[in-house]
Amino acid sequence: MNDVKNEEQKNGIELEYELAEPPQKVWRAISIPEFRENWLPKEALADPEATSVTPGEEVRYRMRDSTPPFLESTVTFRIVPNAAGGTSLRIIHELRNASFAQNATAAANNNSPFFMLAA
Repeated sequence: MNDVKNEEQKNGIELEYELAEPPQKVWRAISIPEFRENWLPKEALADPEATSVTPGEEVRYRMRDSTPPFLESTVTFRIVPNAAGGTSLRIIHELRNASFAQNATAAANNNSPFFMLAA
C-alpha cells in the first residue's frame, strides 16, 4: 500500500492509496460490516449502516467522536481500478459542523489580541 496523496482541506482530509488488491476485494473490505469491523469498528460510527452506497464504487459512513463534544463527521471511500490491476482508494473525511469544531479547538493561550465585550 502506497500513500500517494495527502490533501488537507479546510474541513477535512483526503487520502489516496494505491493498493495491489483488485477492486472487488477492496470493495468487500469497505462495504461488508464483518470485514469493515477489523479496521473501522462500529463504535466509531454514528450509525453502523452506510448512509449512501454506489455499489463497487463508493460507500459513505457517519462517524461520531467518543469524547465530548462528540463531533460528527462523514467518511467516504471511493475505489477505482488502476492501470496495474489493483485499486486506487480515496478516503475523504469531512467534519460535519466545522464552525463548531474551530471554536471548540481554539487554544486558550493563542496569543491573539484580547477583546472585551460590552454588556
